[in-house]
Amino acid sequence: MISNSLFDNTETAFKLKSDSELERAYFLFKMISKEPLVKIGSAMTKFALNINLPVEGLIRSTVFDHFCGGVNEKDCMATVDKLFDVGVFSVLDFSVEGKEEDAQFDATANKVIELTEFAKNKKAMPFSVFKPTGFGRFKVWQKITENEPLSDSEKIYWKNIEARYDRVSKAAHDCNIRLLIDAEESWMQDAADHLCEKMMEKYNTERPIIFNTLQCYRWDRLDYLKNLHQRAKTKGYKLGFKIVRGAYMEKENERAIENGYKSPICESKKATDDNFNEVMKYIMDNLEDIELFIGTHNESSTYQAMDLMKQKGISKSENRVWFGQLYGMSDHITFNLGQEGYNVAKYIPFGPVKDVMPYLIRRAEENTSVAGQTSRELTLLKKEKQRRKL
Repeated sequence: MISNSLFDNTETAFKLKSDSELERAYFLFKMISKEPLVKIGSAMTKFALNINLPVEGLIRSTVFDHFCGGVNEKDCMATVDKLFDVGVFSVLDFSVEGKEEDAQFDATANKVIELTEFAKNKKAMPFSVFKPTGFGRFKVWQKITENEPLSDSEKIYWKNIEARYDRVSKAAHDCNIRLLIDAEESWMQDAADHLCEKMMEKYNTERPIIFNTLQCYRWDRLDYLKNLHQRAKTKGYKLGFKIVRGAYMEKENERAIENGYKSPICESKKATDDNFNEVMKYIMDNLEDIELFIGTHNESSTYQAMDLMKQKGISKSENRVWFGQLYGMSDHITFNLGQEGYNVAKYIPFGPVKDVMPYLIRRAEENTSVAGQTSRELTLLKKEKQRRKL
């Protein structure tokens, strides 16, 4: 068994944080721990940005700089290099959300290609990433998932989405950079899964380049994985998966109640944890066919992954197994894994302050709803503050 005190080491966890950054982190997580404050703060921030009040500087110096790498990729490079120096890799995530125009979707695809080509010569950046709705309007994904007929103009629109996927996937294949494709709401995800499979079949013939995301709070994901594994073996291509618990639980459950169908979400936190761990074990049992990116802030699952690797004789530096956490969160997991020699990366969101705010607000709201996550962050930050005083 791996010692379960590894993640208590705050000196390693926060070694890149100055005293003032440590204080800022403590203040932010204290604020996030109070749900009414998050709701009021989110509403006020949206309002202030929408009417162009001069609040970007304040946002930038607090929540933005804690959870984001900067407004552009150049801004992020100092952080990427600092992380790499202590054994932590980076995944730059252009986190612009809620766009509706074709020109904006093309710009996002071009940005992902640009980052992928840049990563080709940057050892610290072994992955690229994008979100399906960054390449096309949600409504079209939903119509395909729900088997609604597309109008002629929507058919052309869907072909454009496919073309963006293909361009970005080809760039990743040509640059030998793995491409992580995020998952979203269940009522659009079937279309995203189908398109991702198409790219895997085309570009994962020699090794996994295209990675889909499995949200393990969905009870159907292990069966989906097993069925896809069989299809991939039959057709002769490899799979890559990022596994996460999931970010849309309340929305998913509410919609299921409103529309009178069975919720796609596991019935309890324990069922989600069990599902996550089973999916993780299945992939580790099949590493010859499937590569794994474990996206988690859960200490128990991380220890379990480390134990599995040890039991199976999988080296800590095995390139088919990666861990990942979001920038600004769970540094006690990331930096201690890096110190131990595991492959670990930070997801670093970036983009113009106004465009990235929907992402940041979702992160804050998510933190208030994850029992224990914020209090654990606060406990560790407090411990490190006391250690430094002594």
